[in-house]
Amino acid sequence: MLSVAGNSEGFVRGEVLHYDEAQGFGFITGQDGNRYTFRREDMRRVFPAARGTAVEFRENGTQARDVFQAGSADVGAAPEPRVRSSSVPSVAVTPAATVATPSVAPQHFGRNAVDDDAPVLQATPSMGLWAYFWNSMTTDYATFRGRARRKEYWAFVLFWTLALIVLSFVGLMIDALLGNFDPYGNGPVAILVVAGLAVAVGFLPGIAVTVRRFHDVGMSGWFYLLFVVLSLFTIGSLIIFVVTLIPSQKRDNKWGPVPEGVTIPPPYTGT
Repeated sequence: MLSVAGNSEGFVRGEVLHYDEAQGFGFITGQDGNRYTFRREDMRRVFPAARGTAVEFRENGTQARDVFQAGSADVGAAPEPRVRSSSVPSVAVTPAATVATPSVAPQHFGRNAVDDDAPVLQATPSMGLWAYFWNSMTTDYATFRGRARRKEYWAFVLFWTLALIVLSFVGLMIDALLGNFDPYGNGPVAILVVAGLAVAVGFLPGIAVTVRRFHDVGMSGWFYLLFVVLSLFTIGSLIIFVVTLIPSQKRDNKWGPVPEGVTIPPPYTGT
């Protein structure tokens, strides 16, 4: 963390809070305690704007301008001119001879920005369905903080339901082999044990991912508890189902930043 809020050249220092490479839009937390928005067009050079990257910039209200990575050679340098591809000179042709002019590669800015000195950045892809499910069953097994996008929630529901069906079938096969369905058998013992264990294992992560899904749409997890109680009257289950279908909030909220893979519309400039 940088210890100085600004410098003699009028730049403010801060750190990247979030940057969506696909949309070319992000947030910076300034050392002055304010939060600023910036776009790819505001960068002096394209650089890997990962979360926590130290940067310097000029502030214009809540907008960051002339953003560059702290410690780079861009300090004090004039911003690169934005040249439209339509301004590239064409080849002049005369009757006597064809005069070849040096080819000038068009400079693209904004979404198509290219910098020879910086790596070409790709949008951070979201996790696959299985990866989301596995993460819910391991890393976030009992995590009630943070946010879960729709894809994460329904990935858990999909694979947990499939696992329950498969394990129940295995239990039925075991009961059949042991003769538990015979007139004098012990009854469906194996399926009850196997299905019961599956439900027990998935119970806590199921609650956790649902609470995070509520956070993702801007609702407290305590509403989930309320709707579970209302489920006794059917209406609660319907409300929970509707909430899990609501798109993610396209901004940071009190429970965390926008989940990876969620597209933030370019016109958005709020905090």
